[in-house]
Amino acid sequence: MMAVETQAQYTTSYMMNEEHQYMTPEDEWDRDLLLDPAWEKQQRKTFTAWCNSHLRKAGTQIENIEDDFRNGLKLMLLLEVISGERLPKPDKGKMRFHKIANVNKALDFICSKGVKLVSIGAEEIVDGNTKMTLGMIWTIILRFAIQDISVEETSAKEGLLLWCQRKTAPYRNVNVQNFHISWKDGLALCALIHRHRPDLIDYSKLKKDDPIGNLNTAFEVAEKYLDIPKMLDAEDIVNTPKPDEKAIMTYVSCFYHAFAGAEQAETAANRICKVLAVNQENEKLMEEYEKLASELLEWIRKTIPWLENRTAEHHMRAMQQKLEDFRDYRRVHKPPRVQEKCQLEINFNTLQTKLRLSNRPAFMPSEGKMVSDIANAWKGLEQVEKGYEEWLLTEIRRLERLDHLAEKFKQKCSLHQSWTSGKEELLSMKDYESASLMEIRALMRKHEAFESDLAAHQDRVEQIAAIAQELNELDYHDASSVNTRCQGICDQWDNLGTLTQKRRDSLERVEKLWETIDQLYLEFAKRAAPFNNWMDGAMEDLQDMFIVHSTEEIHSLITAHDQFKATLPEADKERMATMGIQSEIVKIAQTYGIKLSGVNPYTNLSPQDITNKWETVKHLVPLRDQMRQFAAQANIIGPWIQTKMEEIGHVSVDIAGSLEEQMNSLKQYEQNIINYKCNIDKLEGDHQLSQESLIFDNKHTNYTMEHIRVGWEQLLTTIARTINEVENQILTRDAKGISQEQLNEFRASFNHFDRRNGMMDPDDFRACLISMGYDLGEVEFARIMTLVDSNNTGVVTFQAFIDFMTRETAETDTADQVMASFKILASDKSYITVDELRRELPPEQAEYCISRMTRYIGADGPAGALDYISFSSALYGESDL
Repeated sequence: MMAVETQAQYTTSYMMNEEHQYMTPEDEWDRDLLLDPAWEKQQRKTFTAWCNSHLRKAGTQIENIEDDFRNGLKLMLLLEVISGERLPKPDKGKMRFHKIANVNKALDFICSKGVKLVSIGAEEIVDGNTKMTLGMIWTIILRFAIQDISVEETSAKEGLLLWCQRKTAPYRNVNVQNFHISWKDGLALCALIHRHRPDLIDYSKLKKDDPIGNLNTAFEVAEKYLDIPKMLDAEDIVNTPKPDEKAIMTYVSCFYHAFAGAEQAETAANRICKVLAVNQENEKLMEEYEKLASELLEWIRKTIPWLENRTAEHHMRAMQQKLEDFRDYRRVHKPPRVQEKCQLEINFNTLQTKLRLSNRPAFMPSEGKMVSDIANAWKGLEQVEKGYEEWLLTEIRRLERLDHLAEKFKQKCSLHQSWTSGKEELLSMKDYESASLMEIRALMRKHEAFESDLAAHQDRVEQIAAIAQELNELDYHDASSVNTRCQGICDQWDNLGTLTQKRRDSLERVEKLWETIDQLYLEFAKRAAPFNNWMDGAMEDLQDMFIVHSTEEIHSLITAHDQFKATLPEADKERMATMGIQSEIVKIAQTYGIKLSGVNPYTNLSPQDITNKWETVKHLVPLRDQMRQFAAQANIIGPWIQTKMEEIGHVSVDIAGSLEEQMNSLKQYEQNIINYKCNIDKLEGDHQLSQESLIFDNKHTNYTMEHIRVGWEQLLTTIARTINEVENQILTRDAKGISQEQLNEFRASFNHFDRRNGMMDPDDFRACLISMGYDLGEVEFARIMTLVDSNNTGVVTFQAFIDFMTRETAETDTADQVMASFKILASDKSYITVDELRRELPPEQAEYCISRMTRYIGADGPAGALDYISFSSALYGESDL
């Protein structure tokens, strides 16, 4: 017992019931222990000041704590003041038993409040026992000043300590761990005051090495501005190794109660800030949606006129540039817009989910900017785009055909005009008038050869006229020059026919004068002329430009070339026979010593001409074969896209596990699709090569490049939308506070009755609810259907099903809660001022409220007062209360 006394420590046992323990065992009061003189002094001063802070409300006070409570009268009065209740009428006598009776009435009242008094009796209080009197007052302080303090599910001493730690945490040189030495330098008290009233203390000027100055500053400021009497002496606290814990707790509890109103306002301000932050974020998302929708619609509006422009160009290069511009549009300009359109739909769905989860009304975009408006505009764009591409290809085919025909027309005209050059002068000559018999006959034979040649050229003239006619029908830009040249050729051809007939008539008149003819020369001329014409035609065909639009035409062209090459041996025999005639002429001349003039009188063709043209023909056989792989690739990629679309239709309901695992699986699925893009790009390259080769039709596949492009864009959009649906389910789960097991149970129930790939019919939905324990009448089911199918689509989606299953149990902010928080900030007034908003809320949230609150119209408000009631209702889309 003496060892305990030398430690100068005391404990007291009191105020314990079955459910609350206000002190730990080492704090229990032992009536046999001595009280440390320093602690007793601190307690006497603190407890006396605390009692007087309440007794002065009744117009009295105490001077000596152990003497002034001996008769029990002021003790009863103190309990009435701090409890707000009436105690039994005190005994008015001055005898000892009267005093004991009054003290017992006070102690009985304390016990009635759930406090179990240990070792404290009325006799000891009446006898002026200082230790017992201080213990009794500490019991009262604990019960009425500290017991109800609760911070983060802790109460009493621990709650008060946690409150002090939270409020002083940001301050330098402050580390509150207890209610004794942590308060010796005075900085903790100053920090508490500065945290709630920074206008009263300049904390930056305080010094840790001036504890007495710091403590006195706190005491003086608290007494003057916070109505907290001075309960401690700075010197006693500083000079005591371990200040009395109960005295410190009593004094600190006064700060807690003084700032309780500010705590309530802070809680209200935090709630308002949370609500306003949600509203600001939603408004930002709305503005971003409006901006992105406007930009996308404006791009579509500007792009459609460009695609609707069907002004044809006269030259192939210009039309090819248009096609290249269109390809740039498809490869470079449109893909980002496809992503923007997809992102716009995702943002719209996410925004509606956030609004629904925060109890806000649904977002309605500006007129003309709904998701359906954008989808319709996009559909119109693609329709015009498809028509534009078809027009481009048709025009390119037309121009290609025109260029081909124009070039062919020029070649045939040049060959024809080259052949007719000098023919009119030749036919007009009268050389037969002075010629010998042999020469006359030679001229006659020569003329026959010319007529044969003329007849052979008749087809070419007809071809020239036919080409000119086709150029006119295809609206060739330079048709006038074509017509002029064609008319000139036709006129010349008619003139040649007339001149030919006149010369024949003249030669026939003198043919009877001539008897001898050089048969070999004539035979050579007759055989050389058609063979030469054949070679001219062969060279013309071999040099002729060709156009094909399908793989069948390519095979047909190759077959034609093979057939042509098969005729070359027979042609070579004809050449050898023709050249043999010339050889025989030379042989006869040599045999009979005939001096040849070196010129065949019947033809201008020489053996060398035949030889040269023959060598040219052999070298003009081209290899024109081009392999195309477009059909094979398209027949692989098309079914792949269709398969992936079908898989995605089931993936959102077939994937097991948590939503996060589903999200990871969908992300991996999306990455696999993105990795497949290289096959699409390769197919685009094959398609472009086909178009550059002017092959526009392919009967080996049912897939066009347009089919592949549209399917690919739909595949990307579908997987992105599916991922967004899972993201919205995560938002719903987190916001509604439902577990993964609950969500899995909801999904399993939905999947069981889902027969439409992600949607339930009303009958299936009713059966699903009944299976989950719902007792549904017609009226109740009709009410539920208005919640899950507000647009009357006739189906219930999984998202709507989840929203309904979590709607009733969700803990969300309401307009009434926000209104109650504003009412706290406004000190129970029906209006709030600008100064109050700026004082209680962070700057950004305060200005947000000020800019959106309407003026208060009540007569009890000052000028500039604001209506927080209608503002709270507007946040949730409700009518003014």
